[in-house]
Amino acid sequence: MYVRTISRHNKDGSTTTYVQLAHNVRDPKTGFARARVLYTFGRADTLDVEALRRLVRSICRFISPEDALQAQASLGTPGLQFRKSAPMGGAYLLRTLWERLGLHTVLREALKKREFAFAVEWAIFAMVANRALAPDSKRGVEEWVREDVALGNPEAISLQHLYRAMDFLLAHQEMVQKEVFFATADLFNLEVDLLFFDTTTTYAECEEEEGIRQYGHSKDKRPDLPQVVIGLAVTKEGLPVRCWVLPGATQDMTTVERIKTDLLGWKLSRCIWVMDRGMNSEENRIILQRGGGHYILGEKLRDSQEAHKEALSFKGRFKKVKDNLEVKEVVVGDGERRRRFVLVRNPEQAKKDNAMRERTLQRIEEEIKALGDQRGKAHKKAVCALISHRTMGRLIKQSKNGRLRVNWAKVREEEALDGKYLLSTSDDTLSSEDVALGYKQLMEVERAFRTLKTTLELRPLFHRKDERIQAHVLLCYLALLLVRIAERGTGETWDRIRAVMERCHLGEFSLKDGCILQRTELTAEQANILKRLNIASPPKVYDVHLTA
Repeated sequence: MYVRTISRHNKDGSTTTYVQLAHNVRDPKTGFARARVLYTFGRADTLDVEALRRLVRSICRFISPEDALQAQASLGTPGLQFRKSAPMGGAYLLRTLWERLGLHTVLREALKKREFAFAVEWAIFAMVANRALAPDSKRGVEEWVREDVALGNPEAISLQHLYRAMDFLLAHQEMVQKEVFFATADLFNLEVDLLFFDTTTTYAECEEEEGIRQYGHSKDKRPDLPQVVIGLAVTKEGLPVRCWVLPGATQDMTTVERIKTDLLGWKLSRCIWVMDRGMNSEENRIILQRGGGHYILGEKLRDSQEAHKEALSFKGRFKKVKDNLEVKEVVVGDGERRRRFVLVRNPEQAKKDNAMRERTLQRIEEEIKALGDQRGKAHKKAVCALISHRTMGRLIKQSKNGRLRVNWAKVREEEALDGKYLLSTSDDTLSSEDVALGYKQLMEVERAFRTLKTTLELRPLFHRKDERIQAHVLLCYLALLLVRIAERGTGETWDRIRAVMERCHLGEFSLKDGCILQRTELTAEQANILKRLNIASPPKVYDVHLTA
């Protein structure tokens, strides 16, 4: 498809030129291409140039940002030449949210006591925006800001600026996290009644233990590398409250007192902590109730605690909360020993657990049959491997004469636990339904960890110094906060928001007397995202530089 002109000679000797939109089609008889006119714009001397410009702008929505800017430049000022462009939509969105939370103000207030020869606050924002838009190393961020994004920074940012900015951010992390959280709570009118806490690990690309880089239980399945433990508290809306970076050998059970102490000075309103069973101990339950606090904790089903056995054996009926969620409340003990439990059952999960166990039992029978008669014989490696197997081993028992068989008593015990999990709470004002539904929201922390590790590429760690690792995690936490706010406001995933907004480019055009910075036209989807976040459209012309 193309635009062409045709001329017609008039009787008075004049010539009239027409502008047409045409495309070539192959003539089935002759086999040659011939032009087919789709639309005639009219005579060249009376042409509606503004209408053509509108058409070009409309077409520009469907081509690359660079081609769109070049096409628009050809319609503008004579002598205007397109030089280059870079994505600016994602950075503009993040910067607006950054300023809405008052992050620029918080950092600039802290900077009043220090003197820096570069824009520290912009360097911190550059690293946060990079995590959200195009995660890279700190050296990569330097080039990214210079060549690959229209960030809006007032001056150049070098690698040494980034490292010094990281040190500054870490020195003020307590103030930054506290101020930003309360700004977020005010902005979204959050009720901080439930706080979810969990930990994960992230490994470092080195084999030496040093400082907080230590070997420990790896949740990334990388026990061959040293790691750090990362704790994260989030609200029920999925917005991060605060992050912690702990030594890699830290056990989940030992983190609770540190977390509760660090948030004590924040003076949160009525707060109920929701944690997984890895945090559950008598000592931690006492810690969580200090200062009028409460908890919802996961409990281990397969242990020897009398309270758990009594809760599981309670004969009351389950109450249906919603599809695939039934609850039963159980109170065990009196006085100081009183504990309130909620037994939760998922009928659909119970069917899956039963089907999985049936497959396991069938496999056990096949494995025992393949071993043959083991009575009176010395143990083979295959026998030991089967007994110690993670899944099959707990359903097998061995008689004194060496014979292996299915432990049917254990099978019946497992059947009684199908689709169930046990919770405990210290708050009697919560209904059993609220306890169960509140605990299910603990998945928000797991979702946050997935975003940190994948979208924001928190791992692996390439920093060696403790302070660099801690600052890196803090940058990822700030990026996660901006990402979650964008997702909450639009109802879209960050991957989709980022893909759409990064198609908005800022182009640089050169003139004989200077240059102009101008963005591409906003698409309907880009305008809709900004509208849902209550963000004004960026200016069409960003800057004009004219030489004297």
